[in-house]
Amino acid sequence: MTGTMRELQFLAKDRAVLLWLGIALLVTGLSVLLGLGEVASERAIISELIDIDRAEREAQRELHRDWGSTAYYTFHLTYDAPSDFAFAALGMRDTSPWKHSIRALALEGQIYETDADNPDFALIGRFDFAFVAAMLAPLLLILLLHDVRSRERAAGRYELLSAVAASPGSPWLVRAALRAVALALCLIVPLVAGGMLADAGASELVLASLIVALHIGFWWGVCALVDRFCWSSPVNLTALIGAWLALAVIAPAVMRSAVESATRLPDGGELMLVQREAVNDAWDLPKSATMEAFVERHPQWAAYTEVSQPFEWKWYYAFQQVGDQTVEPLSHAYREGRIRRDELAAKLAWFSPPTLVTRILQDIAGTSMKDSLDYEQRVRDFHAVLRDYYYPRLFRDEAFTDESLGERPEWSTLPSPGR
Repeated sequence: MTGTMRELQFLAKDRAVLLWLGIALLVTGLSVLLGLGEVASERAIISELIDIDRAEREAQRELHRDWGSTAYYTFHLTYDAPSDFAFAALGMRDTSPWKHSIRALALEGQIYETDADNPDFALIGRFDFAFVAAMLAPLLLILLLHDVRSRERAAGRYELLSAVAASPGSPWLVRAALRAVALALCLIVPLVAGGMLADAGASELVLASLIVALHIGFWWGVCALVDRFCWSSPVNLTALIGAWLALAVIAPAVMRSAVESATRLPDGGELMLVQREAVNDAWDLPKSATMEAFVERHPQWAAYTEVSQPFEWKWYYAFQQVGDQTVEPLSHAYREGRIRRDELAAKLAWFSPPTLVTRILQDIAGTSMKDSLDYEQRVRDFHAVLRDYYYPRLFRDEAFTDESLGERPEWSTLPSPGR
């Protein structure tokens, strides 16, 4: 205990250590605040869009009194609200759409639409807690631990301190442990404070804190391993920075390249082009060709497919459906390819602790690739429900009534997965 108190006193007087710990506390607090601000902004946007969406639907209700026009002009807001822990790891919410305005038209032309962000920010990535914990924390720990022994050797005090120590290595172990624990606290305390402000679950905060502590422990082990070679402080620092570059920068780049090479995806531009051409070409095809292709997937409407007018809404929505059916193999291959890439990336992440930590925090926050794909599937399911609502009214030429319109499905009334 006496040795621990003495090392605590040394730590409190070491300006360099206090500087790095202060920087750790500052950047962690900033990342948490930025994350909380981003989540609050997204929730405000969703709340505003819900009001706008409701008002627009009410306006369209007065303007259009037939099923075809109503389906064409009415947009339906879909959204993936951020979880309470999303402030810590924004993940795929930076690069994948988390809100759509969907109509009962061909879906493939709508589902991949997203807001255009600043390309510079997209390249750099979001400065969130996951970035600090996975990428910056190891660097700060290296700066704290690279000279624990070597500085004493350079000052000529190493042999004396070793001689008076209770056991070989005890002063260095305590000194390193205190610095590692102090750094972990500089990360965990702002995280927990931010989690309390965001009403995040205790289990999420405990699990995330444990992951941070284990990550710090791993890099402490790396520092201890390098320290055993008894090199000078500059050599230790160079070796440790090299290890960080290898595990945090080079390994993820190699893994990304390997994943992309191992799992090929259909070209997204080709997918959109095929779907658009299928829809546009339907205007020039015999209407019977469109209706036959439609009935193959929806035989229940076979008795209602006669088109006697130059334009009928049921024919229009039928070729929108056929457009999606045409591109369905490509769309399925694109989705399955992304799933396989994510599964392979999850396995390879064990070779890069920073990447693994990032993925785990995103899983806790509900911002992983899997969560993004889950939202995409929910949009597809909602669109299918919309079509199932409109098709009977279009094909049977039912009378337009406010009572029937009140049965139209709404995104907010559909069940969503819990966080």
